[in-house]
Amino acid sequence: MAGLSRKQETFVAEYLTDLNATRAYIAAGYSPNGAAQSASKLLTNAKISAEISRKQGKRLEKLEITADRVLSEIAKLAYYDPRNFLESDGSMKQIKDIDDVTAMAIAGLEVMELFEGTGDQKHAYGLLKKIKLADKGQNLERLGRHLKLFTDKKELTGANGGPICFTLRKIEGKPQK
Repeated sequence: MAGLSRKQETFVAEYLTDLNATRAYIAAGYSPNGAAQSASKLLTNAKISAEISRKQGKRLEKLEITADRVLSEIAKLAYYDPRNFLESDGSMKQIKDIDDVTAMAIAGLEVMELFEGTGDQKHAYGLLKKIKLADKGQNLERLGRHLKLFTDKKELTGANGGPICFTLRKIEGKPQK
């Protein structure tokens, strides 16, 4: 690393594990006293922030994480068709028969074998399958926010819904609100 001390190098490596600057600061061997403030200051160091950016970029490139890929994956979660989990007779498809895009929408899967009888008379009579699906609404909202379809605006009004009025008064030669 160009021009970083051993402690700074360790700080960068530790910071990249969980993005917790205070923990990274202490793990790098700096004093825990005032660690939060000092770690924050260390993050503003041009050489350190450049090295963090360089390593994060390298990591994203290696994992092929791009804005396009993230948006594509969110879109898949927003637009999956739940009918793709079912056979034409309404029964649930075997997990191996679900296409990859539809399978991505599975947030949880629970399979329970059902039994009746006891002892030697106990036998399985079926399976209970429960699938928890990704929240389509949440993912549609994420896409909408990215496209700036929704804007949170706050409207401020004065008395009785009218405009906000203020006057400036001059006191001892200085303007005041």
